[in-house]
Amino acid sequence: MLAPLKDRSVAAVSAGAFVMSHAARNTEILKEAYRRWNDTKGGSVDHWLSLLAPKINFGSLAQGRPDALSFTQTRESREGVADYLRELTRDWAMDDYRMDVFVAELDRVVAIGRCAWRHKTTGKRVDTPKADVWRFDADGRVVEFFEYYDTAAVIEGARP
Repeated sequence: MLAPLKDRSVAAVSAGAFVMSHAARNTEILKEAYRRWNDTKGGSVDHWLSLLAPKINFGSLAQGRPDALSFTQTRESREGVADYLRELTRDWAMDDYRMDVFVAELDRVVAIGRCAWRHKTTGKRVDTPKADVWRFDADGRVVEFFEYYDTAAVIEGARP
């Protein structure tokens, strides 16, 4: 029999059975969610919402700036995140959303990639590096999220 691995960020083998760590499970949850998000070009809002705990600390680098990014204000509930996603997809059309690197340890996962959106009013396209930091509870529900991206480019993309 193989001894369990001490590093909880990787899968462990115990008594001949594969046991997935929380970090690995959470990473797989996010990989699938990002795949759907890109494939549906922002149409998988309900899937994202299904991953959230009822109470969540959901933040964005723009922190609700009154110009073009008011939808990025901090949200504290699944319903608040639903508003964020509705407002985002109301004003912006997704061209591409790729997360290529996932770093996970314990209850946190960092996803790193790029996304490109086109503002529906101005027609301007914004392509920006993107990093998302996630924290999960023991049941695999998201309880914290914070996103990093080029806020100046997004503001300029929404400016007429």
